[in-house]
Amino acid sequence: MRRFLALLTVLLLALTACTSAPDDDRSDDRSGGRSGDRWQPAPGLAWQWQLSGRLDPAVDAPVYDIDGFDHPASAVADLHRRGRKVICYLSTGAWEEFRPDAEKFPASLLGRSNGWPGERWLDIRRTDLLEPLMAARIDMCRAKGFDAVEPDNMDGYANRTGFPLTAADQLRYNRLIARLAHDRGLAVGLKNDLDQIPALLLDFDFAVNEQCAEYAECERLTPFVRAGKAVFHVEYELETGEFCPEARRLGMSSMLKKYELGAWRRPC
Repeated sequence: MRRFLALLTVLLLALTACTSAPDDDRSDDRSGGRSGDRWQPAPGLAWQWQLSGRLDPAVDAPVYDIDGFDHPASAVADLHRRGRKVICYLSTGAWEEFRPDAEKFPASLLGRSNGWPGERWLDIRRTDLLEPLMAARIDMCRAKGFDAVEPDNMDGYANRTGFPLTAADQLRYNRLIARLAHDRGLAVGLKNDLDQIPALLLDFDFAVNEQCAEYAECERLTPFVRAGKAVFHVEYELETGEFCPEARRLGMSSMLKKYELGAWRRPC
């Protein structure tokens, strides 16, 4: 009888271990999703960032970052057929008067201009109002077949927005956006917001940066590279010879672009 009970105990323990063991390829992350369910761009991947003009799908780059509103699912599918991963550009920290959902944003959410025509900073403290609006936008990205989201204007707390935003407000909001993307199986990038990289590194799958070389800030992005996450980087004012050597040393995905972000590019 004792031998039978001992054997039964061993069998029960073995069954428990088998049923509770985690899937090695699907590790949990802080944003509520599983990192194995979504694309994880690696450091050094070449990319194309085009937000204006007729989309050129023939650029020799494995990653495209394009406007989520401006392009239909068929454009995303075409890029996929060409072997590209596709990032959905959205503004999540500023209101844009030219978007089809602009009238859904209450006037109380709108602050100062962010410097671009027809755009105003959002009161990111009002997550009760902003969460459903941003969830709908990210749903659109998922429905069109995008692989990831590039949420823009993610550093309002460091600008004159018209609202008394704090660093804590920004962390809370940025993590909300990351969770909304991850819950939908999409990767998400941290746009600029260099000061908060240490706090947000685990919440984001890659970084997107403008002009870190011009302002001698690229070293601050290295935590992403060390974590095996891409840093997609552009410069506008420098020549490639002025920033590409350092960009390659740091493992960044860098190129020269014009401010209008058309098809033209000069990669490192």
